[in-house]
Amino acid sequence: MVMGDTVLFEDEVNAVMSAALDNGLSVTALHNHLFFDEPKVYFMHIEGEGGVDKLAGTVKKMYDMIKAIRGLNAKPGRSFPTVGQPTLPEKSSITAGSLNEIFGTQGEVKDGMMKFTIGRPAKMHGVTIKKDMGVNTWAAFAGTDDNAIVDGDFAVTEDQLQPVLKGLLEDKINIVAIHQHMAHEEPRIMFFHYWGSGAAKDLANAVKGGFWLVACSRLVRRFKTERSLLRASPSERQEIDCTLPSNYS
Repeated sequence: MVMGDTVLFEDEVNAVMSAALDNGLSVTALHNHLFFDEPKVYFMHIEGEGGVDKLAGTVKKMYDMIKAIRGLNAKPGRSFPTVGQPTLPEKSSITAGSLNEIFGTQGEVKDGMMKFTIGRPAKMHGVTIKKDMGVNTWAAFAGTDDNAIVDGDFAVTEDQLQPVLKGLLEDKINIVAIHQHMAHEEPRIMFFHYWGSGAAKDLANAVKGGFWLVACSRLVRRFKTERSLLRASPSERQEIDCTLPSNYS
């Protein structure tokens, strides 16, 4: 077994996280340890099981990725890459209908922006807690249909965390934090926060793909089909019976 954490600058996080996940490690937390640090430093916690040589080689791939990033620019970046991307307009004008159709529910609309919130069941100290108590996955969209950003977080169980992280990263959604919000909840809920930019429909489909992987998590564990599930096209996903339980709302 290997356990530890890796100190990363902001522009290293997602590439290094992908290197870890793609090579069999689990990413179990992503957060800061400090205030007022310059440049901003994040700590990514990992764990894995297997032969010592294989584990060492996998960890080395993370540090090779850091070396490659810093080799291109020694100075850490101060924002996500924006080359070729237009500036976000001051006034948002997201078309509600297309995103409502993707998510299969009516989102909240305000000032041209949209937000979708889907709760999940949990208990804490014997009390049922749901969406209104913060046990939810949400996605907020701003900008225009062709030039948008999405921001939000996912509430997942420990078994769902790794496949959903992988799925969003493959769809070019950035992971910006992984942690817990509660103690003694049942089941144990992990929260990860994300951010992405692009066409609103593409972003919505990426987030919807995360919902689909949550619903398919038992299939992933039972049949070990995580890689094929992650690479399934939208039409292929419709043929696989994965739907969120009715108590997710």
